[in-house]
Amino acid sequence: MKQGRYFLPYNPKLIEKAREMRKNPTFNRGGEMKVWRQKPIDNFIVDFYCPKLKLVIEVNGDSHFTEDGTLYDAQRTLILEGYGLSVIRFTNDEVINCFEGVCAKIEDLLPF
Repeated sequence: MKQGRYFLPYNPKLIEKAREMRKNPTFNRGGEMKVWRQKPIDNFIVDFYCPKLKLVIEVNGDSHFTEDGTLYDAQRTLILEGYGLSVIRFTNDEVINCFEGVCAKIEDLLPF
């Protein structure tokens, strides 16, 4: 894939659902990096996406820890990584009870 600006594929049918999900955000640190909430990419809506870092941040609830959920997440991660993106996952519990630790893990990924 060539360097520079490019567009990630997305399913236009997910745009309205993504807008609805943005009304109830789980996590958005903000700061000097632009972070998109509920960003449609391919046939998925990722929780957070930082284009500068090519980073997807997912916050997972209980449904992700079933056998089907784990398999789905693994397949989804492979597809997203196929677009040159990195995927990092946190549990709802981590975000609620250890927010500073979550932020520290994300900051460790920053290039500066």
